[in-house]
Amino acid sequence: MRPIDLPRTASGHSAPITHVGLRNDARRLASCSYDGTVIIWDLSDPARPARAATLHHRRLVNASAWNPAKPHLLATASADKTVSVWNVPDDGPATLLNVLARHTDDINSVAWAPDGERLICVSEDGRATMWEALAGRFLREVGSHEAHCMMVSISVEGLVATVGEDGLVAVTDPDSDAEPSVRRYDSSIEGCAWSRAGDILAVARDDGAVDLLTKKLDHLRTVEVSSSAARCVAWSEDDARFIVGAYDGSLHFFTADGERVDRVVDARIWPRSVDAAGGLVAAGSFWSSPHLLDFATATEVAEPAEATHGPNAMAACGDELFIGCDSGTVVVLSTADADADAPAVRLIELTDGPILSLVVQDDIVYAGTYAGHVVRFEGGDRLVSAQLGAPLPSLALDDGRLIAGTYNGELIALDPVDLVEKDRWEAHGGSVKSLASLPGEGTGFLSAATDRTIAGGGFRDRTTLWEHGNLVNAVAALGDSVAASASRDHTVKVGRLSRTQDGAVRAEAVQTLMGPDESVKCVAVLGTADHPFVLAGAYDFGLYVWPVNWSAGTSVLTSGQVLAEFGQGLSCMTQIDDASVAVAGWDGRIVLVTHTADGGIPGVRRSWWVQDLVRAARATAAEETK
Repeated sequence: MRPIDLPRTASGHSAPITHVGLRNDARRLASCSYDGTVIIWDLSDPARPARAATLHHRRLVNASAWNPAKPHLLATASADKTVSVWNVPDDGPATLLNVLARHTDDINSVAWAPDGERLICVSEDGRATMWEALAGRFLREVGSHEAHCMMVSISVEGLVATVGEDGLVAVTDPDSDAEPSVRRYDSSIEGCAWSRAGDILAVARDDGAVDLLTKKLDHLRTVEVSSSAARCVAWSEDDARFIVGAYDGSLHFFTADGERVDRVVDARIWPRSVDAAGGLVAAGSFWSSPHLLDFATATEVAEPAEATHGPNAMAACGDELFIGCDSGTVVVLSTADADADAPAVRLIELTDGPILSLVVQDDIVYAGTYAGHVVRFEGGDRLVSAQLGAPLPSLALDDGRLIAGTYNGELIALDPVDLVEKDRWEAHGGSVKSLASLPGEGTGFLSAATDRTIAGGGFRDRTTLWEHGNLVNAVAALGDSVAASASRDHTVKVGRLSRTQDGAVRAEAVQTLMGPDESVKCVAVLGTADHPFVLAGAYDFGLYVWPVNWSAGTSVLTSGQVLAEFGQGLSCMTQIDDASVAVAGWDGRIVLVTHTADGGIPGVRRSWWVQDLVRAARATAAEETK
């Protein structure tokens, strides 16, 4: 397993912050990141967090937990499938004490038992395991889920609560042989937190509500939070209030009775994680350092220090490549002089938060944001849509309308001029991760979703083309004749497209291409319909290419050839023309892949770093203003 290799920043992390954990005395904060590190912050002066130590994993870090009985011990959980146990003293260097490795997939969450000796780990493999942490001894499984197990919380009495994408909430007493208490929901549950007294379990629901439950999981109260998924919950020390992070990009403050008392909206906040201690609230961030707020007043104590520029989305228009970043900046690179030492580059500052999707047409830029807005940019004028209810990971133009795909599984049709909503419906049973337009007026578009399906057609008249064995991350088209998709099932599929007599899209000759041993994140097709090449990028940091041989039929299983390796997972691709594709990695590297008419394997023609492009554009702008 290759370790993450990202450019470092002086101010903190170089990628978004996935998790925050405050020590009980609120004098130390652990922040975990996509950059593979955990930073320990000294909060002696909360208004000026100071970097005290940096801990390393080989892949992104999903969670951390301070030991309740031994405050100098910290456990960290990673996508490298391990949990590390660290000694983090206040007056010396941090040291690694043990590594626990028994899961077969990413570890999403960890929590200590009240005795400070045992540790519970939960994983995307669906299992919850218990360990004697310092001895490194596996004790037993304490629960299992039918899908990804997302979070674990342990009460002051030692009750273990786990939640998962299967909608299961389970409470287990690891010191008893009693059957666990269970409660099932129709949608994914990603967050949970016991009250400090241990008598109430708060459960964050995918439909945007939070349920308050007893120890036996009897229902006490439902609190309506947001139209977007509620992701995480944390309680105040006196249990009088709780805070919810939701996928509308906000932090929501409530009393224990369910009364809303405040809401903090900041595009830089990544509300995937919140924690509270000592009157402080810590929240994740898309920037280089965490957010700190006062719990009582919801006012900012310390803000993030620096933007990060991980590329999430790309689009091409004419001779320009548009790159949407975590920072909310769109980097515009001229591909006409791609071989020049310093190609022309400019910046469009659209927002302060991540751009998840991009479409460009006729010099008009449309961006879908994490906060659930579409931003339209034309000639220096910026228009922002209403909040559409969920993050927008996909955009496409079709039949005179702008189509947005949401985390809620909906397709939303907007007027491309004023961004007024015209229609919406739940087209998929999971997040619409990717859209791809088909050329020609009114010919429809492709969609890929976490419900494992690829669909094609018009806005409401859609046909399932094929399915994967796990969620689908991306779909791409070559004209209106070939489509390909990338999935978490470690495969890529490619098929020919055709039309029925009534105009419906259908797929033929679908082949499965064997990918790497990790999730395949992005895909593109180049070449010709008879002799296409499929490109795909994966979480194993590899860029792969497959030449497609239609005559081999559907029974073929072809392994890809590695074209390039990145320092982090690959994030997105876009076709520039039939012979070239731009590829981006979360390490900030952008490569231009081209192939020639002789039919040979495509190759990397040129590469750039987003961080360098941003610096160059800002330096040029500074010179021009002198």
